[in-house]
Amino acid sequence: MIQAVRNAFNLPDLRRRILITLFILVVFRLAAHVPVPNVDPVALRQVFEANQLLGLLDMFSGGAMSSFSVMAMGVYPYITATIVIQLLQPIIPRLEEIAREGEAGRAKINQYTYYLAIPLSALSGYGQAQLLQSQGVITNFGLSGEMILPTIATVFTLTAGTMFAIWLGELITEQGIGNGLSIIIFGGIVSRVPQRVGALLVGDVRGLIAFFIIMAVTVAVIVIVQEGQRRIPVQYGKRVLAMRGRRLRIAGGQSTHIPLRVNAAGMIPLIFAQSILMFPGVIASYLVSAQNQWVSSIANTIYQTFNGQGHAYYIMYFLMVIGFTYFYTDMVFQQQNLPENLKRQGGFIPGIRPGKRTADYLNGVMRRITLVGAIFLGLVATMPWIVDVLGIVENPGMMLITSSGLLIVVGVVLDTLKQLEAQLLMRHYEGFIK
Repeated sequence: MIQAVRNAFNLPDLRRRILITLFILVVFRLAAHVPVPNVDPVALRQVFEANQLLGLLDMFSGGAMSSFSVMAMGVYPYITATIVIQLLQPIIPRLEEIAREGEAGRAKINQYTYYLAIPLSALSGYGQAQLLQSQGVITNFGLSGEMILPTIATVFTLTAGTMFAIWLGELITEQGIGNGLSIIIFGGIVSRVPQRVGALLVGDVRGLIAFFIIMAVTVAVIVIVQEGQRRIPVQYGKRVLAMRGRRLRIAGGQSTHIPLRVNAAGMIPLIFAQSILMFPGVIASYLVSAQNQWVSSIANTIYQTFNGQGHAYYIMYFLMVIGFTYFYTDMVFQQQNLPENLKRQGGFIPGIRPGKRTADYLNGVMRRITLVGAIFLGLVATMPWIVDVLGIVENPGMMLITSSGLLIVVGVVLDTLKQLEAQLLMRHYEGFIK
């Protein structure tokens, strides 16, 4: 890997891409430290220490949520908009037709995603600011009297910050190396590691060693599962294309395989499950201080159940991650329509008849290997709870990187290294041709 990085810096084009990526990350981190006005930093820190519901949003904002900066919403609304558009494609025939129109269709889908991300950013920004205002973190916020203009300014600022973060991510994708949005999230997660290492060195050196061991084992398992795949053999029949004199021109007859990934859903099931589990807690937080004692009691019970702590929450989280892993994997797999594509190209799986038999076989294999991926994602999502229950460390909340964050970090590193390797191979190949 070190040699690959050296080779990349020896090539002017790749060196420029890497430096652009690093520069954009620096710009994002600087913007993430520009605070929104009228925020009490002490109260904000106390809210994040007491409530783990905001942890996922903070992770997707690159750590900007914990300081409630202008980039507090990060790229989370865009990720939500992407998920919504993907879910709507099988439901709305027109969207499905656009998605199949090649590069032009993908560009139009991306445009719709940007349009949807704007109102989602505004709604998310207002909701988060309202929640923090109810906790005494932000002042001069509301829809009454003199607070309307400051409220509109705050929502517009948060929305602009989200769109700026999305634009920076797109710049990395186009001009830099790797997936821009993922790298921005990656940068936010990694930026906190030195601070946490310093805190553990001062307080608990044995805890730091335990965390490093847990991280090393978790990273190894993540790499194995992320790269794990089931290869389905495919045979293409021979076809007679033309006859030249007495010679037949025959094409085809090749053997290849279909790689079915163990974890084809990536981080999406964790986002689905966390978002749905977050919703009841956010709604209940508005009703905890209600005048009606009955409503206040029920809201307090719901808030305590869905506040990111407790055994019931993590059990529901684990089960929902498994369910959403199957749902999302099956949805994406059905959209690929592999049996029809194989039949159209003259390919077949040895021993399996084309058509419905092939579809049933592929669906069965995919659902069996998805079980491993689903359980893996469920364990990754609930790793802090498992560590706490087993008593491996005293304070799992002080882990260097959360298990979900590790999944993102490892995935981004693997994807970026693969793109870097592809760029190196392409340039060496061009040099070989010359």
